[in-house]
Amino acid sequence: MDYIIQSLLDTDFYKFTMGQVVFKEFRDVHVRYALRFRTKGVNLVDHIDIDELRYQLDLVRHFRFNNSDLHYLRGTNEYGERMFSEDYLDFLRNLELPDYTLSDSLDLEFRGPWSTTIYWETYALSIISELYYRGLLSKMSDFERDVIFAQGKVRLDDKIKKLRTRPGLTFSDFGTRRRFSRAWQEYIVKTLAEELPISQFLGTSNVQIAMDYGLVPMGTSAHEMYMGISGIMHGSDDEIRRSHNEVLKLWYKHYGKGLSIALTDTYGSDFFFRDMNREQAELWRGLRQDSGNPYIFGEKAIRFYNGYDIDPATKLIVFSDGLDVVTMINLYDTFTGRIQVTDGWGTNLTNDLGLPPISMVVKLIESNGHGTVKFSDNLAKAIGKPEDIERFKKIFGYDSTYSASCTY
Repeated sequence: MDYIIQSLLDTDFYKFTMGQVVFKEFRDVHVRYALRFRTKGVNLVDHIDIDELRYQLDLVRHFRFNNSDLHYLRGTNEYGERMFSEDYLDFLRNLELPDYTLSDSLDLEFRGPWSTTIYWETYALSIISELYYRGLLSKMSDFERDVIFAQGKVRLDDKIKKLRTRPGLTFSDFGTRRRFSRAWQEYIVKTLAEELPISQFLGTSNVQIAMDYGLVPMGTSAHEMYMGISGIMHGSDDEIRRSHNEVLKLWYKHYGKGLSIALTDTYGSDFFFRDMNREQAELWRGLRQDSGNPYIFGEKAIRFYNGYDIDPATKLIVFSDGLDVVTMINLYDTFTGRIQVTDGWGTNLTNDLGLPPISMVVKLIESNGHGTVKFSDNLAKAIGKPEDIERFKKIFGYDSTYSASCTY
């Protein structure tokens, strides 16, 4: 089969953890997601056949979760507690992804109830990424293609050798959305599981691969939770501001300590550290850093916990922004003994074969009839209409001007 997506489990685990909260709390809220391509100087339509893209997207709409898929999800747990309820699993059994709109210039959008539309993100990105690299390979000779895969293996070998010098460094595969191909991600994960101990390679965000190789599916939540709820709590500037902490309360209500890793940069990490209160800082296991300078963020996090008289060494930072193995080692060396550190390793892990990486996202751009906004600690990652961005900057006291091009 030439299907890029061959199972609805071929997605990131956080789609299900977020999907359950949305199903329980906001299932009928109407939302809109859109593709945003961030790599300068590359035109996707020069490399992707639009008809092939439509074909692959249409195939996904015909898939359904089968009994084995649901049995696996039913068995996932944290701290001995089942993660997914039977009514949510029944909902997944009958899930049909809503339709999409796609133009010849590759403007791609997904609209519908949040409870069904939320799942499109990872499937769409995986398909587009693989089609893009298929397009590049199609212009090469057999020998040139052999060299590409040989380079990928050499680069992976170098990563593994470097990781072995820091046996205490832990990481997970977060590379589904912008992988080179489904087969290559599977090869990478299989190789890491064989070559590194489970105390170092903790698992993968890809649910299908985790199931197939007996690994832990990794993931918690993403920016879309904050963005989506800002459209629901949209009656005033104050209500929009309060929506940020409402996400933290809602998430802890559903998952407790098990999945209590807070994503910090939707409206800038400075606001996050002002908004998370002492009780939340004590209860939550840690934080995820996804934009900006990771070293500056790590120092901010340590000061934040110290300010509440909480020992930072009892808390965790998950670094997940455009990591490579050298940066991971440097972060480990910088913060070990001061605060716990682990890494979510994405594109540089599953798409490093010598071909230039591309940067793209599928983001929630409208919720409940209102435009949504994401700043990040890097304005090059900002999402939102200009007028909404300016309003949200005032609401959240965002004044950063840092902007760096998005490699991944």
